[in-house]
Amino acid sequence: MPPVNELQHPDRDALVLEDVLFALSDPARLDLVRQLRESSLTAASCTTLDPAMPKSTRSHMLKVLREAGVIRNVPEGRNRRLSLRREDLDARFPGLLDAVL
Repeated sequence: MPPVNELQHPDRDALVLEDVLFALSDPARLDLVRQLRESSLTAASCTTLDPAMPKSTRSHMLKVLREAGVIRNVPEGRNRRLSLRREDLDARFPGLLDAVL
C-alpha cells in the first residue's frame, strides 16, 4: 500500500489496451498527454485545462489517465508532478503513442 499522499499506479504488465484507448479518447485528456510528451508538468499548471473547468472535472480527468497507466501523478512538495509513462506504454503497446499522438 502506498503512503497516504501517493496514488496507486498500475504496473507495466497490468496495462490494458482498452483502458489506455479509453483514456486517450477524450480530447481534453489527449491534449494533456500531448503536453506531457514534451516534459512533465505540475498538476496546478496544466495549461491545457480550461480555467473555467471545475476542479472535480480536472481531478477526474487525471484519475482516468493515471488509472489507465498513461500518466504518473506523484507528490512534489505541495503540488503533484505529472509525467507521461512513455517507456511503459511503448514497451507494452509498441507504436501506440506515436500513432495516437
